[in-house]
Amino acid sequence: MPSNIFEHQFNLKPSDRANLLNQKPILIWFTGLSGSGKSTIANALEQMLCQNNFNTAMLDGDSIRLGINADLGFSEADRVENLRRIAHIAKLMMDSGLIVLAAFVSPFRKDRQLVKDVVGAQNFVEIFVDTSLETCEKRDVKGLYKKARAGEISNFTGIQQPYEAPFQADILVNEALTIDQAIQLIYQNIQSNISIHA
Repeated sequence: MPSNIFEHQFNLKPSDRANLLNQKPILIWFTGLSGSGKSTIANALEQMLCQNNFNTAMLDGDSIRLGINADLGFSEADRVENLRRIAHIAKLMMDSGLIVLAAFVSPFRKDRQLVKDVVGAQNFVEIFVDTSLETCEKRDVKGLYKKARAGEISNFTGIQQPYEAPFQADILVNEALTIDQAIQLIYQNIQSNISIHA
């Protein structure tokens, strides 16, 4: 930290805000190939959480890159910086007492570890949406795989760039599960992480 920057000590602590909202803030991190269903499942889970009176915030790859990270490309350095910024945004939201859902391809284990280090291991739940490349290509909702195969997109994860699956994700969502089955599985596994009186 530069010598002319000093961290201010605020009277209100993150725990005070969490108590006010009657919940434990965590970062629920969805990782998987493009088209795996990360955002769809995260969106459905957020609806379920809100229906159960939890206060949430959603971070999604496309939304972030259209806004705060619009200046970043897809080089390795830019991808690392993209996730570094996202981690700190998530941390700020968590300090406000929110449960944060984040859906990002995040193909490299070291980058997901960086996010985990920023928010704290005890506040990080990694969900691997394990959908095969074949299934993702069949879906290809955004037409990205077709463009990658045609050489119109470079460094595309799963085609020109590898995806490093988690060695042991906190929650594994298999592609055979329906959306409802997936969110039920996740909710059952995170209830104790988000409920103050669990």
